[in-house]
Amino acid sequence: MTRLMHVRSGPYAPPVPVRELTAVSADGARLHVEVHGPEDGPAVVLAHGWTCSTAFWAAQIRDLAADHRVVVYDQRGHGRSPATPTCSTDVLADDLEAVLKAALAPGERAVVAGHSMGGMTVMAASARAAFREHVVAALLLSTGSSNLVAESLVVPIRAGRPRTWLTRKILGSRLPLGPVTPVARAILKYGTMGPGSSPLMVEACARIVHACPRRVRYTWAHVLDLLDLDHGIRELRVPTAVVVGTADRLTPPVQSRAMAAALPECVGLTELPGVGHMTPVEAPELVCSRIRELVTTYVSGATTGTGAGTGTSTGEEANA
Repeated sequence: MTRLMHVRSGPYAPPVPVRELTAVSADGARLHVEVHGPEDGPAVVLAHGWTCSTAFWAAQIRDLAADHRVVVYDQRGHGRSPATPTCSTDVLADDLEAVLKAALAPGERAVVAGHSMGGMTVMAASARAAFREHVVAALLLSTGSSNLVAESLVVPIRAGRPRTWLTRKILGSRLPLGPVTPVARAILKYGTMGPGSSPLMVEACARIVHACPRRVRYTWAHVLDLLDLDHGIRELRVPTAVVVGTADRLTPPVQSRAMAAALPECVGLTELPGVGHMTPVEAPELVCSRIRELVTTYVSGATTGTGAGTGTSTGEEANA
């Protein structure tokens, strides 16, 4: 039986895209890309996190697509993008470059937002040519650049080697997540969401996370365990805002504070009281507001194209 990959109604049900593309990465990996909103709107590119998919951005798409062209894509192995043998921060950067080239016109500038592993994707790509050509400002949501396992608060004991060991075992588990049950929802809410998250929010996140294939979840967990993108933060030379929830156990505020201090051009650190790791779902209005502020401030007056990419070897219309 096919597992339900997302909720089918309500504010977290994924909208139907205007167009679908396939971006082809440097190693030939094929990435599912969706475009929402008016073709002449200012461009926003959204990169989701570990175990998620384009469905994770449903609330942002519904809001922003009224007057922005919103580009979302499935990270390799997630959603509708096939898994590949290679998983690393380098391929995350390759993949974002491919999406930018496929979805944006030459010289077109966009705001890029990344959540969790999506934020790490932004850091990994920060020095790439396509990133510097197309990205005029960035938003880092609930993410970190290094020491993820050691600084995680998923295991509620004092920091040290035992906590790090237990956290590594939990996040890197090979066990299947199984069906979405009341117990599964409670576990996911504890690990990834704030205590005030509504049942609708928890259900939306649980459907997305439980749809991620076990092997993909495990493989990318190993990449995150070894993560060191401190250099990527220093190369992120565009105006960058940072948002984190104070109840985030996976990438707690200490991570965001360190990034904000290291960014060449930080334009604000926002800490949301009581919000957990899933900020785009838990605080959709705030996230949309930050994206709109960046677009208004930095995309206006930047060199822009007139819509979609030109259909080079990095992108083509999807058949699916």
